[in-house]
Amino acid sequence: MVILDKLTAYLLLLLPQASGGGAINVLVERFNEGGPWMWPVLICLIIGLAISFERIISLNLADINTQAFLQRVKEALEDGGIPAAENVCAKKRGPVASVFQAGLLRADEGVDAVEEAVVSYGSIEMSFLERGLVWLSLFISVAPMLGFLGTVIGMIQAFDAIESAGDISPRLVAGGIKVALLTTAFGLIVAVILQFFYNYAVSKIDRIVAEMEDASIELVDALVALERGESVTGEKAIPESVGENE
Repeated sequence: MVILDKLTAYLLLLLPQASGGGAINVLVERFNEGGPWMWPVLICLIIGLAISFERIISLNLADINTQAFLQRVKEALEDGGIPAAENVCAKKRGPVASVFQAGLLRADEGVDAVEEAVVSYGSIEMSFLERGLVWLSLFISVAPMLGFLGTVIGMIQAFDAIESAGDISPRLVAGGIKVALLTTAFGLIVAVILQFFYNYAVSKIDRIVAEMEDASIELVDALVALERGESVTGEKAIPESVGENE
């Protein structure tokens, strides 16, 4: 985080020296006009983006083809039993594989123990998926507040300048208000940017959790079928009477 702050500071110092009046130079100019309260808002943006990128990468790594993985586990149960299925889960990373492995480790204690292990470990994996989102939500709320605080302080300073000048100059009033409102604008922009990442992460987590719950139910059903000596993969032989009638 310290390195990101230093790099951002260097960029903000160098960008105004660039030639031309591009959007970046205008943005940096507005940033400098906003005063010292722009820096806390910028820090919220940097830390929030760091958390967002870390969550996006982690969630994409945790997202797997659940149905294909479930089918491999069922085939392993069919061919080699519970040890083979545990081996398949151990070789796969992600919350679904971890929940499956936790359930299979309790398979010798019965189906009820498997269900308890799946529910308990599923809650733990869900907390891992949601890690960092509380801080991201905090920065979404704090950035506009810091902007509003900077605006209020800027307005106070503007009226102090008017009082010191002893005259209400339209240019002085407009300039002070414009500078004060810049912190609010930047705070709202930061909140909007981080909100998009937050909603993406939440929707990704909801989908992973839903797939994990559905797959866990199918795993328990497969273990029940295994205990009864039935086909785990769900492939049933066609009765001979049906073939004769056709």
